[in-house]
Amino acid sequence: MSFTHLHLHTEYSLLDGANRIGPLVKRLSELGFTHAAITDHGVMYGAVEFYNACQKAGITPVIGCEVYICQDRFDKQGAAREYSHLILLCENNTGYRNLMKLVSAGFTEGFYYKPRIDYTLLKEHCEGLICLSACLSGDLPKMLMAGRYEEAKTYALRMQEIFGKDHYYIEIMDHGLSRSSRFCPS
Repeated sequence: MSFTHLHLHTEYSLLDGANRIGPLVKRLSELGFTHAAITDHGVMYGAVEFYNACQKAGITPVIGCEVYICQDRFDKQGAAREYSHLILLCENNTGYRNLMKLVSAGFTEGFYYKPRIDYTLLKEHCEGLICLSACLSGDLPKMLMAGRYEEAKTYALRMQEIFGKDHYYIEIMDHGLSRSSRFCPS
């Protein structure tokens, strides 16, 4: 079975990613990867470098971002520091343009400690994007960890409605953390 990294951080995810793009793509090529994504936190600084390195190595690059999402990107009060993570992947050029709009707006309109977007903006610019529920810092995993299963189901259906049935996926990852192990099969 083939495997593709769809949630992968590089040196541009400060304090979270250590992969330098050149050595990363070289290693992906050595391991026989045919596709790989870049999903740095809140930024697309490495997208062009990653794209070019993957093209040169014969790997299909998937451009994406792990965005910070909140309820209202314009709210910059103390309580508004709450945000969640969400993975967005470009399916095509329309998705790339929409992702650039979202990430830019995160900085120009929503910046409050982090470059944030909100669900209203996401809905306006979702065409051409594939959405993943993200890590334990995503809204869906937060709901599941809190035992709010009906709310989580409603949220997942809302995201599926925004992106379409074949464009919203729930991530499952096991990094050996006790808080995530109850969601991952043994």
